[in-house]
Amino acid sequence: MSEAVTVLRRGGLVAVPTETVYGLGADASNELAVRRIFAAKGRPLSHPLIVHLADVQAAKAWGRELPTTFDTLARIFWPGPLTLVVHRSALATDAVTGGQPTVALRVPDHPLTLELLHAFRGGIAAPSANRFGKVSPTTAEHVRQELGTDVDLILDGGPCAVGVESTIVDLTHPEPRILRPGGVSREDLVRVLGRPVRLAHEASDVRAPGMLESHYAPRAGVLLVERAALYDEAQKRVAEGKRVAVLAPATARVPVKVHRAEVPEDAEGFARELYASLRSLDAEGFDLVIAALPDEKGLGLAVRDRLLKAAAPRG
Repeated sequence: MSEAVTVLRRGGLVAVPTETVYGLGADASNELAVRRIFAAKGRPLSHPLIVHLADVQAAKAWGRELPTTFDTLARIFWPGPLTLVVHRSALATDAVTGGQPTVALRVPDHPLTLELLHAFRGGIAAPSANRFGKVSPTTAEHVRQELGTDVDLILDGGPCAVGVESTIVDLTHPEPRILRPGGVSREDLVRVLGRPVRLAHEASDVRAPGMLESHYAPRAGVLLVERAALYDEAQKRVAEGKRVAVLAPATARVPVKVHRAEVPEDAEGFARELYASLRSLDAEGFDLVIAALPDEKGLGLAVRDRLLKAAAPRG
């Protein structure tokens, strides 16, 4: 832990575990260190980063004109997989915000990273610890495979419990808006706030991580179908000469000779296993991954979002 603090204070990069995915962390107040994140990931400088803080009070210092919904959501969901976008204070530089007047803040729910944040006594800017647009890492080994020596230190906190990124909620408008579905469900936000919470989609005037049409993409192609069509579609693609894998629970019907990457039936389990499954299929050299979209209930909304982006046309 002391080594991680030292690396951060000298402007280095530390990969940190969270309950969602592993992050590539740097001192959020050190512009040169933050720019190292962009270089390591190959990430455009206009894309904002999430600043991770030790607690609610530390997070408040990075924002201004905070609405009452900030306190409500922070009290219920922090530490946890929720990111809140607010008007930025002077602490948040253009390097972190992508030049926007807003900043994205989160208190993560992982004991190792919370210990680091308390010891560091500052904000840690930390997008997912992978190359830009690729599959996010959910274990320390994923980070090693992807970034190698581009990261100075990796804190191994075991597999991530949630498995998909945090939900991002924009609080800079009268009505909260979900910029990215994630580890906190839309239903839970509605329950806590006592009012509808809409999805911003591409109409938002705030840029946030994970909002590009193509993102979270493995090397293999991704094809999304209705669950009833999995069997026939897999047979068709095999007949075309492709190496095909199906991402599906054990109850889904799949041709005998087609590889099945088994995922849990429930949305929470699917989310937890999604990225590790996509990475494993890439390592095995499949040409095409066929998956059925889950429904939009609970974490199913986040899983759908990641699969749709993984399957989107790539530039």
